[in-house]
Amino acid sequence: MEIQSETLAEEELAAITGYQIPSRQLGWLNQNGWKYVLTGARRPVVGRVYARMKLAGVKPSAENVAAEAWSLDLSRVG
Repeated sequence: MEIQSETLAEEELAAITGYQIPSRQLGWLNQNGWKYVLTGARRPVVGRVYARMKLAGVKPSAENVAAEAWSLDLSRVG
């Protein structure tokens, strides 16, 4: 089973934007209101969860990002 990265691969970003060239990808991302960060080589990086939400038509925000809640259960230790 392959574990996916927290960010989109270059091929995935190209598939979404329709462009291979980073400057064109940046144009598409800006035109469509996507958030991203730039690498030192000025390539856009998009988070996987963010991309899934955008593609599903959900406006990503801090409130609707699912955070897995957990707590330490020591009741069975002993």
